[in-house]
Amino acid sequence: MNVPSTSPYDLVVIGSGPAGSSGALAASYFGKRVALIERAKHVGGAGINTGTIPSKALRESAVQLSGSRARAMLGIAVTLKQETLLADLSYLSQHVQKTLRVHTEFRLNARHATTLHGDATLVDATTVRVTAADGTSSVITGKHLLIATGSSPLRPPEFPFEHPRVHDSDEILEISELPKRLAVVGAGVIGCEYACTFAALGIEVHVIDGRDSLLSFLDREISDAITNAMKRRGVTFHWKERVVRCDAPASGDVQVTLSSGKTLGFSDVLVASGRTSNTETLNLAAAGLVPGKRGLIPVNEWYQTAVPTIYAAGDAIGPPALAATAMEQARVAVCHAFDLTKKTTSPILPTGIYSIPEASMAGLTEEAVKESGVPYIVGRASYQENPRGCMLGDKDGLLKLIFRRNDMRLLGVHVVGEQATELVHIGLMALQCNGDAELFNRMCFNYPTLGDLYKAATYMAIASRLQVPTSTP
Repeated sequence: MNVPSTSPYDLVVIGSGPAGSSGALAASYFGKRVALIERAKHVGGAGINTGTIPSKALRESAVQLSGSRARAMLGIAVTLKQETLLADLSYLSQHVQKTLRVHTEFRLNARHATTLHGDATLVDATTVRVTAADGTSSVITGKHLLIATGSSPLRPPEFPFEHPRVHDSDEILEISELPKRLAVVGAGVIGCEYACTFAALGIEVHVIDGRDSLLSFLDREISDAITNAMKRRGVTFHWKERVVRCDAPASGDVQVTLSSGKTLGFSDVLVASGRTSNTETLNLAAAGLVPGKRGLIPVNEWYQTAVPTIYAAGDAIGPPALAATAMEQARVAVCHAFDLTKKTTSPILPTGIYSIPEASMAGLTEEAVKESGVPYIVGRASYQENPRGCMLGDKDGLLKLIFRRNDMRLLGVHVVGEQATELVHIGLMALQCNGDAELFNRMCFNYPTLGDLYKAATYMAIASRLQVPTSTP
């Protein structure tokens, strides 16, 4: 633990995940004295250590090692070496985690931020007690506090998590051997991503969820594309089902009983039933804060809590609970706290799903536009009609643009396929600038690139508006 200052810091940040580290760095860039408290051994929070980065690295390793891209492109067979697979899978994740930790620590040190490792509890609205692993404690004060403690997986009581083959979404990254038959309970973003990853490795995967469709916040066409791709990989869906009982014997399959009365056996069970805010041990009441459901902290548009000196960002405040939005929220909070700039969060935020295939969106879905009653036009472009898409061998890839009919202003952009989470940013920029079809019509994209899909989709939309037979120009 670094030696804390006896004089007040300008900002004390609790938690060093995406929100906490971004807030600490933003304040330090403007010359503020910053203390960053992290209870874990390493900085980075769940973003680097147990969630975002490890799970995406696992996905990338699964895609590469399973030969998914090669099979799709060349029609060749790739056989996995099971005895070396786990070591191969973990290598990329460990390498990326280590690199990002070092990078984060370097940036904090370069800006003279003080990093303290220990558990934080609030003494009052400006004072924090930090208790190190050896039991020693210190008290620090800050003119402002930023709570960025992140979240942890929910653990419903019907699941025996003490059993080595019943996992939450953090534990699944620490498995010692691959599942033979995996149940994924929960078809949200986390459940969907892990289901895709393990299915890509040739594992039999069953997804169990009380809803009737996958990722319903996405445009339905994109959601259906992911669902169909997962089914082709062998994923079995059990819709409108809840797990009412989970029996995990010392040996043999874990037995899962569904609300329909059906009982299924699996080698492993992954429970992905949401997350809960890590605020329970902060002693929020001492600072005059009252958390909401699942420990979430209410904030205003500047991410300021009911106590003016205290701000909160990231998973500690709830949806959208994405690393990218958490980072922006923290920066807005810091700028507001010190009256640095008039920075606000964008009203249009991207969403990225690291399923196989990837999916991403920004703006309105077709269903939302239709419900609003605004006349609209849709333009689509398939990866298979794009030279770069053909090289990638992506048969599922699709770019979908939604334009307002009367002036062809862009309302929504939706992508499913390879590099979807990158490709969406072109449309995001257009949405931010109130761009229209003419913007894409004038643009010249490198060739061959996936970016050229925007021009093809736009031409289709224009032709549809003019009622001209559509074909890719």
